[in-house]
Amino acid sequence: MVKNRVVYREFGTPEDNDSEQNIVDLPPQQQNVRIQATRRGKGGKTVTEITGFQTTPETLAKLTKQLKNQCGAGGTAKEQAIEIQGDCTQKILQILLGLGYKAKISGK
Repeated sequence: MVKNRVVYREFGTPEDNDSEQNIVDLPPQQQNVRIQATRRGKGGKTVTEITGFQTTPETLAKLTKQLKNQCGAGGTAKEQAIEIQGDCTQKILQILLGLGYKAKISGK
């Protein structure tokens, strides 16, 4: 049996779709998360980027919602990372440590 033969594809590759399905949902204690405030590519506005998650998109969306509520700011989840508007590095560090993540502030 032939596996999904694509004749033409304008964007992306078939491997892109496979990599999303192979993501493992590690417990918080096994994840090394980095928190960094940056203005790069955001129109001069400061955002706090949290990277290094190894979790499913559903779990990442729940964590994003919790962080947005506790920081009182907007934000989004993108490609195993979370962006929260404003400089909330210390507050996010305390929240993630409380949830059991191994979190560190980077970029200082």
